[in-house]
Amino acid sequence: MTTVRSLHLVSRPEGHPKDSDFEMRDTVAVPLQDGDIRIAVKYLSIDPAMRVWMTEAKSYWPPVPLGDVMRSAGIGEVVESKNPKFNVGSWVSGMTGVRSELVSDGKGMQRFDASRLPHPGWALSIFGATGLTAYFGLTDIGHPKEGEVLVVSAAAGAVGSAVVQIGKALGLKVIGLAGGPDKCAFVKDTLGADACIDYKSENLSAALREHCPDGVDIYFDNVGGDILDAVLKRLRLKARIVLCGGISQYNAGGETRGPANYLSLISARGRMEGFVVIDYLHRAEEAIAAMAPWVAAGKLTSKLDVVEGLENFPEALRRLYTGANFGKQLVQV
Repeated sequence: MTTVRSLHLVSRPEGHPKDSDFEMRDTVAVPLQDGDIRIAVKYLSIDPAMRVWMTEAKSYWPPVPLGDVMRSAGIGEVVESKNPKFNVGSWVSGMTGVRSELVSDGKGMQRFDASRLPHPGWALSIFGATGLTAYFGLTDIGHPKEGEVLVVSAAAGAVGSAVVQIGKALGLKVIGLAGGPDKCAFVKDTLGADACIDYKSENLSAALREHCPDGVDIYFDNVGGDILDAVLKRLRLKARIVLCGGISQYNAGGETRGPANYLSLISARGRMEGFVVIDYLHRAEEAIAAMAPWVAAGKLTSKLDVVEGLENFPEALRRLYTGANFGKQLVQV
């Protein structure tokens, strides 16, 4: 009998998620019913929003109930099928949960050709929710115009690195914000940003004045907190702030701290707008069609940070909040 491993949320984290907030459980694989497929999960997407899902806070998705399998997007291979739409050997992506195997009726699962990707994990990065977030956040919310100045926080992270490259492909001047010399070198030398500010060692306000002397047209925010406040002071007329995430706030106890310099939006006649990628899933093909030529031309790539082992999911998740991850964080099951 095949054993299926799954990781369950058993307590609401306080601060950074701990190993003890989860419990690994082993069950016996169930037989397929007509219309079902069995998916051997290969990689899991580790995303900052998971920390919100683990709380009881109101969000675009309900909290993960205590005792349930932890929510996660993933990719895997169909190893058994009683569904004519999915052949054995097909690769699929969807909400798999943190588990080694999933039995599904196929709803919500998207097939993809892993042989056409540099790495199967790209189905969770550039050609997954990460890429869609970057593309639609910048184009639909940011409304970029060639020659404008774009600032991107967490520019070495999964979404941020895609935004940097898409911004350059669209003809923007791109300034990345990242922590540490290695990440800044990656943002500038590999991703092609015009400059990268090391927020850990540089005076952020002074560096923004240096690299954005005429101000910022678009700010793609993945961080919130002090970094958002610093950028708010540098807005140009009709600036747009794209609120994608606030990773600096996700593990904070008590109330989330709002921006102190939000009144800058008034004098700049600026706009600050949040969005969630699930509102754009029906337009996925549009984004993929736009990004595929950039990938083919070498203008858009993805750095993967892979942690091995389902049992190491908590550590992989913590890496997002400590800044240890470098690129798109995945767990190889």
